[in-house]
Amino acid sequence: MEKITDIPRLPVRARDAHKGTFGKVLIIAGSRGMTGAAAIAGRAALRSGAGLVRVATPASVLPIVASIEPCYTMVPLPEGRNGQVSVKAIDMILAAIDDNDVIAFGPGMGQGGGVKDILNILIGCKDLRMIIDADGLNCLAKSVSWVRHRKASIILTPHPGEMKRLWSSVFRVAIPGDRFRLAADFARETDCAIVLKGAGTVVAEGEKIYLNETGNPGMATAGAGDVLTGIITALVGQGLSNFEAAVLGVYIHGRAGDLAAVEKGQISLIASDIINHLGRAFQEQDE
Repeated sequence: MEKITDIPRLPVRARDAHKGTFGKVLIIAGSRGMTGAAAIAGRAALRSGAGLVRVATPASVLPIVASIEPCYTMVPLPEGRNGQVSVKAIDMILAAIDDNDVIAFGPGMGQGGGVKDILNILIGCKDLRMIIDADGLNCLAKSVSWVRHRKASIILTPHPGEMKRLWSSVFRVAIPGDRFRLAADFARETDCAIVLKGAGTVVAEGEKIYLNETGNPGMATAGAGDVLTGIITALVGQGLSNFEAAVLGVYIHGRAGDLAAVEKGQISLIASDIINHLGRAFQEQDE
């Protein structure tokens, strides 16, 4: 494996650029009782430079998600009695994909049958670029054939518990204790980019691997992973490769968390504090 240490950079913005220049992203997230995940991911994508952010969420909770941030647009999706997205939403989602550069799938969605069925269809879409997180990862782990079925270009962002479940869906051997080997082996076997979250997040794809050194224990708080999903999605939308977007994403995420901890302290740090410091984290790259 080639250990990567250089942090990718976004290109300088042209003066004649427009919002379409910086990516159209679709974030499929949220369910009854989990509206915050959708809003956090959407806000993080906006603060990470995406030109247009659309948040697709069950219709009944759309007003809540929309009220949190006026700068993303909304897509109301059909839902089941459980308040989660129904498989009836698939036609709307497939139509929306055609008008977006990348999608994120999973934050706060739950693990009902509709969510699993939609995910199974999406990973089979050949030209789709997508980030799968949270409930999306747990739904994926319940399938033993997802790797053979996968045609989309995918970034997976598991924490250690999710990674353990994903490993069991692919391998019939014990999970390695070494995080580098774990991420590298899984990335090779699945042909996906892997963001193995935790203290010292590891990013792996193909023969490349990166160990992140930003971040702090205060970021172990609900919603921090949804922030990372939004960041990486926005970076893919701006034209970075999956590996570049993942590396820059975890670096900026951790750096914003470090800046937030200086101001708020690690104990009081919450996910929205990370979003509020993304601007400064990106600015530092240009200094």
